[in-house]
Amino acid sequence: MTDTVIVLFSRDLRVHDHPALAAACEHARHVIPLFVADPAIPGDNRRGFLAECLADLRESLRERGGELAVRHGDQVAETMRLVGESKAQAVYTSMDVSTFANRRQRRLAEECERARTAFQMFPGLTIVPPDALRPSGGGDHYRVFTPYWRAWTRQPRRDVLKAPGMVNVPEGLRAGRLPEPGREPRELFRGGETAGRRRMTQWLRHCVADYADGHDDMAGNRTSMLSPYLRFGCVSPLELESFAGVEGAGGDGEEFVRQLCWRDFFHQVTRAFPRINRDDYRPRGHEWRDDDHAAQAWKEGMTGIPIVDAGMRQMLSEGWMHNRARLIVGSFLVRRLRLDWRVGAQHFFDWLLDGDVANNYGNWQWVAGTGNDTRPNRPVNHIRQARRYDPDGEYVRRYVPELDAVPRRAVHEPWKLPLGVPGYPAPLVRMD
Repeated sequence: MTDTVIVLFSRDLRVHDHPALAAACEHARHVIPLFVADPAIPGDNRRGFLAECLADLRESLRERGGELAVRHGDQVAETMRLVGESKAQAVYTSMDVSTFANRRQRRLAEECERARTAFQMFPGLTIVPPDALRPSGGGDHYRVFTPYWRAWTRQPRRDVLKAPGMVNVPEGLRAGRLPEPGREPRELFRGGETAGRRRMTQWLRHCVADYADGHDDMAGNRTSMLSPYLRFGCVSPLELESFAGVEGAGGDGEEFVRQLCWRDFFHQVTRAFPRINRDDYRPRGHEWRDDDHAAQAWKEGMTGIPIVDAGMRQMLSEGWMHNRARLIVGSFLVRRLRLDWRVGAQHFFDWLLDGDVANNYGNWQWVAGTGNDTRPNRPVNHIRQARRYDPDGEYVRRYVPELDAVPRRAVHEPWKLPLGVPGYPAPLVRMD
């Protein structure tokens, strides 16, 4: 049995179904759970949520006799410093797929080899590991979702793992201070595995069977709203899938599971094309406009198009945006304003609690027609979408209070009112 193993946490801030933690607790006498707060990683808008996640993780580990060691600085340097201090024989971590994560994992592997310390990466960030599936016709990854979905549904799953009953840390381990929140915590989303599992349980119990009919109801908030917890690994995607399949029996749990598959799909795309946040996945000769005024109006929710402005203001106030609104505002930016998808993707990445490289940039490229969409010129009629998915204008009124006095039937087209709407801008583009 190994004496001491460091378990390096990153985007897997939980104790349930954590393969690296479970393996360390099974095979080592002492386990050091470690998180390194790296200033090189942006995310001021997520800092408060992250601080709550780490506080919750520390408490869960302490309940099991353990501790979360927190260090500040470069992740590789701080991990290797702790290896030297603790005389750890191995470092375990969960595999990630972005360029930054890949570079960091390679550095850590090289440093561990130099120090004669074992290094092992485990699954856990996705349901099916990003490197597990290959197209039968050749290629290193699936480029189209439907064949990936068929292969994904047939792929055997590993077992969902229980949380360890005991985490034995070495005597004298210095805990370290948790990161300070950068912003006030958001009331809608409390960070941490405890909050994530509570939301998961309630949603699966009451809502998943109605997901197919309700997830596009923009005013009804009938989506799971679990994406921030998946992004930080507070909830296991594999455990969520297993529960959705059971709880959704007789309803439409499969439709929700399909959305989890999209998440896996973009992770395997990003593993094969790690520059997904910089370069067109499928260059198609788009010529984007430079218009700082239009870009700023879009970012502030001041385009004069109510459904677009409502979505953008929801993100600024809550750190989250309804999935249908994401499609609408993204399509508006690239197809009506003709602005570069990278402008929108970076803004989303900066503000969304669930902003990660694979899903954020993969979805933006899909909307822009530079990604995995088999219909790259797919049209989106923003006003028709608004009337269909927010028929009474309730979603718009919630986030654009300037339109409270507008008649219900006109809330999606205030530019048609004779004198306009006081305090609300004229539309950037014609929509009638």
